[in-house]
Amino acid sequence: MEIIRAGFAYYLLVFSSGFILGTARVLWIVPRLGTRMSELLEAPVMLLVTIVAARWVVRHLAVRPTRSARIGLGFVALTLLLVSEFGLVLWLRGMTIREYFASRDRVSGTVYYILLGLVAVVPLLVGPYEAHPR
Repeated sequence: MEIIRAGFAYYLLVFSSGFILGTARVLWIVPRLGTRMSELLEAPVMLLVTIVAARWVVRHLAVRPTRSARIGLGFVALTLLLVSEFGLVLWLRGMTIREYFASRDRVSGTVYYILLGLVAVVPLLVGPYEAHPR
């Protein structure tokens, strides 16, 4: 239960930050710089958000210092992010999954998917862990 609670908190921090940044990006940066450039500018900010959120969750929710606990919370958050992305976001935008993938820029889309993958592993990297629990 600890892993699910921590994963949900991590998801909320990353998703809400991404939602706010994404809204600002679409409204103010995309019209000036285009989709690719605006998404690439947002990526390092989201990486920083991911690191800070993972560190906060690991420290403040007392996640056990084991690989399985850290990776578990990362995968809970990643699963929730994917459900949000492919469920809620596609519904709001009125797109099918095929249209969504076709609409993604090859460069910035690849960076985005790498960042999603990092959401799963960053909790393992933000603090000490024990390889084998005692």
